[in-house]
Amino acid sequence: MTISKVLEFEQRVAPEEIDGLGHVNNQVYLDWFMTAATKHSDLAGWPVGKMIAAGEGWVVRRHEIDYLIPVLPGDAIRMRTWVETAERASSQRQYELVRASDGKLVCRGSTVWVWINFKTGRPSRIPEAVIRDFANWEPGPGK
Repeated sequence: MTISKVLEFEQRVAPEEIDGLGHVNNQVYLDWFMTAATKHSDLAGWPVGKMIAAGEGWVVRRHEIDYLIPVLPGDAIRMRTWVETAERASSQRQYELVRASDGKLVCRGSTVWVWINFKTGRPSRIPEAVIRDFANWEPGPGK
């Protein structure tokens, strides 16, 4: 069961994101995933500052990325992300990157996030308020 609705936004490839082979460097995709996750968390009402103040929040346990089609200079991509699961102390977030010009899926991936107590560094149960806020989040116009 999917926990949240999809956050979707477009971004253009920046010149510094292109590697020596003439396409977007693989590290950039991970940066895009992290940007999307942070943006979605902010919009759901859980910015980093709020989690730090609460003494608990998300850390990454695992990333998986499937690179399907190269993204080239001048391309724009549509980033899509959503929370797929939230159980006990972990959550799985999904990502899809689609080339805006033709709608082709260029990359997909997932991240396993763990909710931890920042003081102890140990996993903690995801607060019901966090799950509720992601489940109730509604994309705004243009999102």
